[in-house]
Amino acid sequence: MATFLYRLGRRAFRRRGLVALLWVAILVGAGVAASTAPAPPEDSFSMPGTESQKAFDLLDERFPAASAEGATARVVIRAPDGGKISDPAGKAKVEELVTALGDGPQVSSVADPFEADAVSEDGTTAYASVTYKVNAMELTDQARDSLTAATDGARSDGFTVETGGDAVMAEQEMGGTAELIGIGVAAIVLLLTFGSLVAAGMPLLSAIIGVGIGISAIGALGSTLELSATTSTLAMMIGLAVAIDYALFIVSRYRAEIAEGRSPEDAAGRATGTAGSAVVFAGLTVIVALAGLAVVNIPILTKMGLAAAATVGIAVLIALTLTPALLGFAGKKALSRKDRKAPAGQRAASAKPKLGTRWAQFVLRRPVTVLLTAVLGLGAIAVPAASMELGLPDEGSSAPETTQRKAYDMLSESFGAGFNGPLMVTIDTRGADDAKAAADTVGKEITGLGEAAAVTPANFNEAGDTALLTVVPKTGPSEADTESLVKDIRSLSGDIKAETGATMLVTGATAMTIDFSQTLDDALIPYLALVVGLAFLLLMLVFRSILVPLKAALGFLLSVAAALGAVVAVFQWGWLADLFGVAQPGPIMSMMPIFMIGVVFGLAMDYEVFLVTRMREAYVHGASAAESVTTGFTHGGRVVAAAAIIMISVFSGFIMEDDNMIKMMGFGLAIAVLFDAFVVRMAIVPAVLALLGTKAWWLPKWLDRLLPNVDVEGEKLHKELGDITEPPAPAREPETAGV
Repeated sequence: MATFLYRLGRRAFRRRGLVALLWVAILVGAGVAASTAPAPPEDSFSMPGTESQKAFDLLDERFPAASAEGATARVVIRAPDGGKISDPAGKAKVEELVTALGDGPQVSSVADPFEADAVSEDGTTAYASVTYKVNAMELTDQARDSLTAATDGARSDGFTVETGGDAVMAEQEMGGTAELIGIGVAAIVLLLTFGSLVAAGMPLLSAIIGVGIGISAIGALGSTLELSATTSTLAMMIGLAVAIDYALFIVSRYRAEIAEGRSPEDAAGRATGTAGSAVVFAGLTVIVALAGLAVVNIPILTKMGLAAAATVGIAVLIALTLTPALLGFAGKKALSRKDRKAPAGQRAASAKPKLGTRWAQFVLRRPVTVLLTAVLGLGAIAVPAASMELGLPDEGSSAPETTQRKAYDMLSESFGAGFNGPLMVTIDTRGADDAKAAADTVGKEITGLGEAAAVTPANFNEAGDTALLTVVPKTGPSEADTESLVKDIRSLSGDIKAETGATMLVTGATAMTIDFSQTLDDALIPYLALVVGLAFLLLMLVFRSILVPLKAALGFLLSVAAALGAVVAVFQWGWLADLFGVAQPGPIMSMMPIFMIGVVFGLAMDYEVFLVTRMREAYVHGASAAESVTTGFTHGGRVVAAAAIIMISVFSGFIMEDDNMIKMMGFGLAIAVLFDAFVVRMAIVPAVLALLGTKAWWLPKWLDRLLPNVDVEGEKLHKELGDITEPPAPAREPETAGV
């Protein structure tokens, strides 16, 4: 592989104009396609095979009025203290409000509270349900403004009016500020690392073009493949971070080769052949981790994973072709002004990152102390993860000052905590002898459980073969008692089927959340086995070792556990909530752990490959096990640290987003990279390698013969270029590390 990539890098260097023009043409083409494509759809959840999804599908088929896709708003109105909605003044105010709501554009219907029995028992609060002809994404600004004007107009004479529902939520501006922050910090780090504006600009330019192509492609295919704005934002978050890092490693290796006296073209080829090989396998681990989300069998996760994986794939191609082409334009200007003036030998000497060398030597002297400190520290941070509560966001998790949260609280106070999370019980009566009797039986059985606050009478569709009844729990949507109620209702289905011949299915937002969490729990172990197993094989190919990939996987588990602990502490417990802009602590989103595991695993393997590849390269070329660790940090420690800081800054920028999922994901990924790069890879990895000594690079001979030699360390390339005549036998030192 190193030989092929060496030739690719030299070819891109020589034909830099053509390569650059080709990538710019692809970017422009993708941008034009995205600008002419329809708007992407809103986020939607579907879970094939679950009871909730089966019920929704049945409603779509036979009861379209009950599962209409139109946006909804629930306008809650409360009389002044001491007053009643049923008073003449209250009735007049409600009538005025209903009329104003009905006059709004795109409104399909408005349910009058007095006609729909939507007045609380104490008579102080009522709500009007507004249904629109289009979904929330298609609502016009005029429709939203009309809704706001109607509620503002009703807020007089002491009446309180608040609104909830998907029609209320303004469209969130995804992207922009976060990317600018990440790019700005990355530019500063690159400039400090390279000491050259030209060298600092190349990774940024490569990343912008690569991510631009990826996001434009997602935008162009958004309506066709149902890729939402959240999908493109997460792809941008990950793609931007890895694209900068991949180009950074190749540019850094190019500068090192120039410092050793190579010609610019040869240096570009060697950088692409060596660092480029690490980029390929690092990218593969990220792609495997992201694409592996498909095993969860939740379409939104699959689309997020595949879109982000495709963006990472583009970043790898950009790094291997456009980066050496840009190096062709830059030549020796990629070096700092001081290094360009210095002789080659002095440049090589001054390029050594002394801090990385000193740190490696410190760890080699005290591996046990460093290892225990790092493991215990991460273990302590991971403790909150044991208290993680999973759920999906609802209006109860909105900030207290928002109208959605106020409406949610008013409904809970006046109608009961379970009113905000009603269950929809769907009854398929095609197999029943008496449809009405079957529906009545279901209602009686659910009422007999004694766990529901209310069970409405069954409502049949026009064909009379499907009934729908609503169950209002006594407790809130995210409480354990509500989950128990769902399970208890579902446990009745077998007896009801046997007694009446009708099929009963439970759905609704609350039931969907329960099924969603259960689906993710069931998929976690298979997903980990698939991703870790495939990545283990890839790393075994790269490092020709069993213990190094095993150490990498265990280190990842420790860093992701600590990251999840930090997420729970901030977003669930509310620690430092104000600092990170968390308006309302609450349950962690159900998809957060498994998605973060996939992303962080891929990124963690990035640093493992980049750092340990230099160690492996030194070991293969004759260095002792201890010397190879020092060499890896001497040549790669500073660059890995810079890459990690860049990735952390890119992810941290997304903490400023309004979307709670993006905010949580940005924080989780940033803190995970911090733990993995600076604690696991910079401390635990050298400590473990110091303790293992030469055993770290052990591989059974029979397995060595079976595995193909991908030559990531460039041994064959160095032989072909005449750097070495034959691979020297690795030195063996006494096992004194840690003593």
